[in-house]
Amino acid sequence: MFDTILIANRGEIACRVIETARGMGVRCVAVYSDADAGSRHVQMADHAVHIGGAAPSDSYLKSEVIIRAALETGAQAIHPGYGFLSENPDFVEAVEAAGLVFIGPSAKAIRAMGLKDAAKALMEKAGVPVVPGYHGKDQGDAFLSERADEIGYPVLIKAVAGGGGKGMRQVEKPGDFAAALESARGEARTAFGNTDVLVEKFVAKPRHIEVQVFGDGKRAVHLFERDCSLQRRHQKVIEEAPAPGMTEEMRSAMGEAAVRAAEAIGYKGAGTVEFIVDASEGLRSDRFYFMEMNTRLQVEHPVTEAITGVDLVEWQLRVAAGEDLPKQQDELAIDGHAFEARLYAEDVPKGFLPATGELTYLEFPTDARADSGVRAGDVISPWYDPMIAKVIVHGPTRAIALKRLSRALETTKVGGTVTNLAFLGALAGHAGFAKGDVDTGLIGRDIDALVSAPEPEPRHAVVAAMAVTNLVDSSWERGFSLWSPLSQTVRLLGQGEILTLKVDAEGQNRQAWDVDGAKVIAERISGTWLVGDRAMPDFAIAGSTVTVFDGHGFAFEAVDPFHRVAGSHGDGNLIEAPMPGLVKAIYAETGASVSEGDRLAVLEAMKMEHSLLAARDGVVAEVLAKAGDQVDSGAALVRLEAFE
Repeated sequence: MFDTILIANRGEIACRVIETARGMGVRCVAVYSDADAGSRHVQMADHAVHIGGAAPSDSYLKSEVIIRAALETGAQAIHPGYGFLSENPDFVEAVEAAGLVFIGPSAKAIRAMGLKDAAKALMEKAGVPVVPGYHGKDQGDAFLSERADEIGYPVLIKAVAGGGGKGMRQVEKPGDFAAALESARGEARTAFGNTDVLVEKFVAKPRHIEVQVFGDGKRAVHLFERDCSLQRRHQKVIEEAPAPGMTEEMRSAMGEAAVRAAEAIGYKGAGTVEFIVDASEGLRSDRFYFMEMNTRLQVEHPVTEAITGVDLVEWQLRVAAGEDLPKQQDELAIDGHAFEARLYAEDVPKGFLPATGELTYLEFPTDARADSGVRAGDVISPWYDPMIAKVIVHGPTRAIALKRLSRALETTKVGGTVTNLAFLGALAGHAGFAKGDVDTGLIGRDIDALVSAPEPEPRHAVVAAMAVTNLVDSSWERGFSLWSPLSQTVRLLGQGEILTLKVDAEGQNRQAWDVDGAKVIAERISGTWLVGDRAMPDFAIAGSTVTVFDGHGFAFEAVDPFHRVAGSHGDGNLIEAPMPGLVKAIYAETGASVSEGDRLAVLEAMKMEHSLLAARDGVVAEVLAKAGDQVDSGAALVRLEAFE
């Protein structure tokens, strides 16, 4: 076994590899960019090497720098994780030329599966079923159109070097083929620098089912299937193992086909053979087709680990060190069911826009596995994938595992950035998904219902108000009078609207709240607060932002503190951004007179708009930002000067 390995990656997969390697007594070297200097994987490693700037092209894609770091730190092998250089055959050859071991397949195997057309031709020879279609060298427009006619519409045009849905177009009728071909080629040229395409029969009710394989260069085994049909724009959202509705006959047929695919290229290490399945008549052993092979560890590998009890990273290290396969096929079995949900920092109602910002709070349930590369206090960077974590659950049956997933998502707590938690929760509660009636079009069909933002209840606003005014601890009890109740007014910004809350203390342990007309009683009984007759949910405060952890979390902002912050710098001349955000509007004009309280700018953050007001009368001396600017906390937006 190796003494030291270098992990040529970052984030959750780097942390995942370090955890297993450490358990095997293997020393770990991390690499990091400027943006990752204080990251979790750097902290976990035994040694860390700085490799360049924040952009991947300046750091995690610099193969020569990574190899040099491995040599200088005494590593004998490099684990690529996934993404970045993990499926780059030139990198594999460079690693081996330097006298190091690449923990993964050979460059030859990666190249064999690198282009979709060549891979499908190879699979046909190996007896692996492929989707009816054309994947040859003739790329003439008229020739491809003729092949589409022969295959029969609808068809799919797919870039041979594609992935993630790029360079892919569905065509319903012959008259649309030419335009779709031109569009697919244009996207493929930009994304991959390769305009070649293949044409395939479009599967009417497709399911994406993949088989985990593992080889030692001579032979291979499969560790059963995963269903990755729950996708949005060809990106996986929730994965599960095994596939719902799978028969033993089909499982055996798919597993054997996947093993043939791996052994045909002398595969070594962990890999995934992806199949497209025609589920229009249920799962049938003659209706699955090879789609592609991922020559690396997959993001969703934890669900396979959960149902097999196998640590795939341990297997990777052992096989790369020269050991044979740790288990034979007849020693592998399925135990129960598992789900994985991908938790991202993204604004779902705004089209799943990636989000950035500091994670002010982060907590996962103790009864679920959470693979994460970040901690509370870390910043979601614009340079990399905005994944926060993978939440994984396991249960004896699919129904129980799905309930555990719903519960795990409800009790995952994230503060400081918008996330897709509510979207994941809606998927976990989807009636069709619960029945196992899944195909790749499910999310698209029900997208409006799935992305609708949950509305907070008045009691959630009360919890936020109690938090920002310290009423949870009854800090105003010293002024409490038996003869006249104390009153207070709190203004919050929630879901883009200003809420006015009024409270009367009716005793040390009872508060009567009015939330824009809605009445809510907060009462403390035996040391526990009940708000609206329900136990007070947990909350977290970061600055003037309160996140109430009920459902999938609701964020509120204290309005008055923001208005003070906007003009509280020094003598009130400088209007600053109180938080990172997007400048939505600038109302100030150079030379214009303003009065105290005038709105000078609007900043959008945390899905809400915040008005920045003038702290005093004056004249606008400078406008230092414009609408559309992304600004950091403390950025100067407007400068005032006194009247002459």
